[in-house]
Amino acid sequence: MPDTAPALAELAVVTRSGIVESRHLGTLVALDADGAVALAVGDLDGTVLPRSTTKPVQALACLTAGAPLTGPELAIAAGSHTGEDEHVRVVRSLLARAGLDDDALGCPVDWPEDEGTRVRLIRSGAERSRVRMNCSGKHAAMLLACAVNGWSTHDYLSAEHPLQQHVRATTADVTGLPVRHDAVDGCGAPLFGTTVAGLATAFRCVATAEPGTPAGQVADAMREHPFYVGGSGHQNSEVMRGIPGVVAKGGAEGVIGVAARTGQSVAMKMVDGSPRATTVVALRVLEALGVDVSGAAAFASAPVLGGGVPVGAVLPGAAVEEWAAARAGSAA
Repeated sequence: MPDTAPALAELAVVTRSGIVESRHLGTLVALDADGAVALAVGDLDGTVLPRSTTKPVQALACLTAGAPLTGPELAIAAGSHTGEDEHVRVVRSLLARAGLDDDALGCPVDWPEDEGTRVRLIRSGAERSRVRMNCSGKHAAMLLACAVNGWSTHDYLSAEHPLQQHVRATTADVTGLPVRHDAVDGCGAPLFGTTVAGLATAFRCVATAEPGTPAGQVADAMREHPFYVGGSGHQNSEVMRGIPGVVAKGGAEGVIGVAARTGQSVAMKMVDGSPRATTVVALRVLEALGVDVSGAAAFASAPVLGGGVPVGAVLPGAAVEEWAAARAGSAA
């Protein structure tokens, strides 16, 4: 065992009634519009499992493998939908185009994340299903990519499957790094480890891609159809609605990537696995990089409640605020 833990940065603080109640430590990399590193703090050589933050990359791989994905179908392939009825309609449309039905999905059964939909289904006596699981859009796109290539669909989640090997190669291509680790995601799909810097690079690659290119198609589908990337009130969806040109995708265990069309990008991993501060921190970093984030001001902080009313907030931590202040001072 190592004698010391990797150095981590304070990325966020949680205040309650005038004191700091919690701190979120982690690793963050931000890139300027030209791709130069603007901020790099934390365990920079650490391997990160990007979880659902990698879905735009997986969607790109499905597209370049030949899957005919456009519009909402491409957006839902790159997203973690909240299981609303419209999401289910699009997922089933993808499956039908592959000549398949819900039974072909390899993701676990789940309730929809959207509370209203979940309550309605439970009251109606429905059971958890694969199609309502937040990753079913990605899985349906993978199945369509298999179908158009004549690849087997029963084992499409095997790491040795041609599609997953293509996803692996695509991950290395857009991150600019060899895959650091092979894992299995919560939805059962192969998951390819990278670094936080690799993730920031990947998001910049997608967000700045020329329109009409495969990466540009993924970015534009996400921007034009944010509801299918998340859902009603979902932070990723609302951030993309509020900030024109931005591509945003969070994932489990405190991972997120956000990038502007003009090239500024940020990625991070919270070491405690909490996602509650990731959007807050990402917006502060983008603002310091010169991106107008005012359209997503509602997500610039998150309230901490006491008795149902705000008594504190989740805010960017010292590593972010000190850098932002120094950057502002140098620009003055």
